[in-house]
Amino acid sequence: MTVRPGVRVGVDVGSARVGVAASDPSGTFAHPVRTLARDEQHQSDLAELQTLVDELGAVEVVVGLPLLLSGLEGEAAQIARAYAVALAARMGTVTVRLVDERLTTVDAHRRLRDSGVPGRGQRKVVDQAAAVLILQTALDTEASSGRPPGEPVTAGGRRKKERRR
Repeated sequence: MTVRPGVRVGVDVGSARVGVAASDPSGTFAHPVRTLARDEQHQSDLAELQTLVDELGAVEVVVGLPLLLSGLEGEAAQIARAYAVALAARMGTVTVRLVDERLTTVDAHRRLRDSGVPGRGQRKVVDQAAAVLILQTALDTEASSGRPPGEPVTAGGRRKKERRR
């Protein structure tokens, strides 16, 4: 199977920070980009993210949806979903998708610790590391299934119907 070509941007939404990752143009590998300060009042983080997507020429944004272990949506998932809807309203023709990201922040902390990054140093990069894991999982899922991962998000918040290939 193949992955659709084009840069993808991965997003890990937190209460204080937003981690951002990007893929290479072939949609094969994810890498960290930056961490944005979350700004719920003025939404400057959404504006920065929109600018970054434009600069990278991204074809898609993948937002992590932190479902509960039961598969249900808790408060964190509702926050991520609302963020994805607000982002979709800004993106124009760039698709925004939500993908399951259970335990990616836990995994990101573990990987950083295992690579020798001290606990205090993790705070600055853990959101980017989580965004990389979210995006890489989405890329790998598409490569193995031949279908875009997760669910598309519309500016109105309703789920788009997708045609099966």
